[in-house]
Amino acid sequence: MVKIRLKRVGAKKAPFYKVIVADSRSPRNGRCIEEIGTYNPMVEPSEIKIDAAKIEEWIKKGAQPTDTIKSLLKRAGIVKA
Repeated sequence: MVKIRLKRVGAKKAPFYKVIVADSRSPRNGRCIEEIGTYNPMVEPSEIKIDAAKIEEWIKKGAQPTDTIKSLLKRAGIVKA
């Protein structure tokens, strides 16, 4: 199964995440199919940059967003609540 999830790339105590499409069996920071955005929780307000067209394309192909990604998409206004 293909999932849309977060990949942590930030330093210790300074998280920064990439929004990726990956196989559900691969490790959190392992190989990904495509990178489709970023999330920076360290700035105020949190910075969410996600390519809406790519998200919709992957969801149509059957990719399942994680609960965290669903909440980020709602906050970014890409998916309606």
